[in-house]
Amino acid sequence: MTDTLTPREAFEMLLAGNQRFITGAPEHPNQDAARRAQLAPGQNPFAVLFGCSDSRLAAEIIFDRGLGDLFVVRTAGHVMGPEVLGSVEYGVSVLGCPLVVVLGHDACGAVAATRAAVDGGATGEGFVRDVIERVTPSVLASRAAGHVEDADFIDEHVRCSVDLLLDRSRALAEAVDQGRTAVVGLAYRLTDGTARLVTARGLDQTPVPV
Repeated sequence: MTDTLTPREAFEMLLAGNQRFITGAPEHPNQDAARRAQLAPGQNPFAVLFGCSDSRLAAEIIFDRGLGDLFVVRTAGHVMGPEVLGSVEYGVSVLGCPLVVVLGHDACGAVAATRAAVDGGATGEGFVRDVIERVTPSVLASRAAGHVEDADFIDEHVRCSVDLLLDRSRALAEAVDQGRTAVVGLAYRLTDGTARLVTARGLDQTPVPV
């Protein structure tokens, strides 16, 4: 599949699945025994999806995809460390995915906890504190921009995550520069299931010879 899809085509395929989910007409593709057997020798996903671990954000469901379609990486608040970066790079450099998606959502507990911490509340216990610390730059940037609405904070965190991915991963940045991969940020709305585009890098760039 990834041998023929451009980043734009992969993105449109993802949005088409989300639209089916929104309207209540999912096709549940690639979820049968034949697909399972087909994938046993290896995988060929068309997108890396890096999203929040929130239980309401199951990627294959909200984008109406199946086995072998998405290479999914999830952490609370879609915060990233070396393991996340390595996983995303694997999806792009080894599996050849033409699309990387950062997926945030409204009513995110990690963002809400960070906003409370910035306002002087509890900073969390154990490693929850580490999650809050990693979301803090996004919350501070949103506050500096004068934002007050939850959606604005979510959008800012998605944008910051996209920027951080490209800043920290040379392999990903080079793939985008060469037109082999695009990185998009989406914000998911829990009540109606829509995945809205927040930011995009390299989505319509023409591939260059390497």
